[in-house]
Amino acid sequence: MKYRQLGVSDLQVPVISLGSWLTYSGGVEKRQATACLHKALDLGINFFDTANVYGRGAAESVLGEALRGIDRTSYMLATKVFFAMSDTDRGLSRAQIAKQLDASLKRLGTDYIDLYQCHRFDEETPLDETMEALTAAIRHGKARYIGFSEWPLDKIEAAAKMPGVARFVSSQPQYSMLWPFPQDEIFPRCAELGIGQIVWSPLAQGVLTGKYTPDSPPPAGSRAGHPSMGAMLPKQWLRAPVLTGVQQVKLMAKRETGLSLSQFALAWVLRRQEVSSAIIGASRPEQVTENAAAADREVAPELFARAEEILAPFRRPPSAVYSRLRKHVPEPAVRAFRSLVKALFPEKLKGR
Repeated sequence: MKYRQLGVSDLQVPVISLGSWLTYSGGVEKRQATACLHKALDLGINFFDTANVYGRGAAESVLGEALRGIDRTSYMLATKVFFAMSDTDRGLSRAQIAKQLDASLKRLGTDYIDLYQCHRFDEETPLDETMEALTAAIRHGKARYIGFSEWPLDKIEAAAKMPGVARFVSSQPQYSMLWPFPQDEIFPRCAELGIGQIVWSPLAQGVLTGKYTPDSPPPAGSRAGHPSMGAMLPKQWLRAPVLTGVQQVKLMAKRETGLSLSQFALAWVLRRQEVSSAIIGASRPEQVTENAAAADREVAPELFARAEEILAPFRRPPSAVYSRLRKHVPEPAVRAFRSLVKALFPEKLKGR
C-alpha cells in the first residue's frame, strides 16, 4: 500500500481507504463488515471513514466493535458531523459539535478522532462559531485534525482567513470519472491552502466496477439492487447509454492494461497528486483486495484520455446558473430559487 501526506497535517494516509456510508450502516451484516475491515488492515489500509449520521450511529458502532482490541496507534479514524441525528440535533453550532463529538467517541470506543470533518456547510451557524468549536475539540485532545466535505469554495477560503483557529487539512468531495468537477477549482485552491483531498464515491457507487450492463437487471446483492442502498444511486448513471459507455471503458482497460474497471477507475482518481486517498466501499473482503491493488498501478495518460472521451457525454455538471448564484447570493435565496426552478421545470434539475 502506498501512502500520501494529508494536506499540512502529519498524517500519512493510504491512497486507498475504507468507508462505511451505506455498507456498514445497515446494508451489510456486521460479520461481513468486520471481515472487510480486517482484510483492509491486512493490506495496509489503516484509514477508516465514517459519519455519525450513517445509520444514525450504526456505522460508527460497527467500526468501534470491529476495531476493539486493536492497537489504536495502528489505524486512523475519520468521522463527520452536520446532518440530523434527531428532530433537534443538527448542524455545526458550538453545542452540537461538542455533543455529537462525544457521542461519536463513545460509539467508536476511542478517546480521540484523527480527522473530524464538517459533513456539509451550515448556513444557520456563524462560521466563526463553528471554527472555534472545532478548535476547542483539538485543544481538548478529542480531535487531532479537522476537515470538511462538499463545502463551497468561498466558505473554504473564509475559514482559511480566520485568525486564531485551527486550519482545515482535508476536503472530502465526490470525485470519479463520471463526476470529475472538483478538479477544476476545489483541487487547485485547496492545494494552495494546504488542504488535501480524500474523495468519496471514486467508483460512482459501483457503476464504475462494470457490474451493471445496459441489457440486464442489477445483479443480486449489488448496491443498485438493494432496497436501501440502491435508493442513493443516481438514476441517470444506470441508463443504457451510460452503462454502454462504461462497458466500453471496461473492455479497453482490460485489453490495454490488464486491470479491472474498478482498478482502472481508482488509478484515474489517484493520478491527481492532490488526492491523498480514495474511499472505497466494500461488502466482501475480496472487493477490498481487488481495489487495494490499484494503489500501485501505473496507466498511460493517453488511456485515461480515451476513457474520458468515452464518458464525457454522460457527465452532468452542477447547474451553471446555480453555481454562479452561490458565489454572489446568500444560500437561503439560492435554495429558494432552485426550488422554484425545480417546481417549474422538473426535468432541468432531475437527479441533481
